[in-house]
Amino acid sequence: MSEGAKFSEPAVKDEAIDDLGVQSPRSLAEWLTLAITTAVLVTVIGLVIYDWQVSRDRPPAFQITTESVRFTDSRYYVPFTIQNTGGQIVRAVQVRARLHLAEADDEAGEQQIDFLSASERKQGSFVFDHDPHTGELTIRVASFALP
Repeated sequence: MSEGAKFSEPAVKDEAIDDLGVQSPRSLAEWLTLAITTAVLVTVIGLVIYDWQVSRDRPPAFQITTESVRFTDSRYYVPFTIQNTGGQIVRAVQVRARLHLAEADDEAGEQQIDFLSASERKQGSFVFDHDPHTGELTIRVASFALP
């Protein structure tokens, strides 16, 4: 290299930094983006805190829905969905089904759901030897525990 060689600066410079290395003021678009992003973030955090405060005081409550009975391998399957419509988390939810038959002995089944948070749904099925349409089927929550 010769002594007289000079190194030139790159032809393209970052527009946000001036010649002295000081960052120039933000543009209107940057300020609007920052404001909108901050507003969305604050709104989401506020809604989460509000929902937590409102729902934590509601005791556990359950809704059970059944689907159509299906017959497979000489047995009747009754699918069900349980939902915790309350605000508190529960564990060890015991679901019982009873099929009352006029001409035969009653049939019963039991399921245990380990954990069910607020608004969570779980599915299961009860299995019977007799057609549930020929009797009176009752499905209910028998017990649960709070964590």
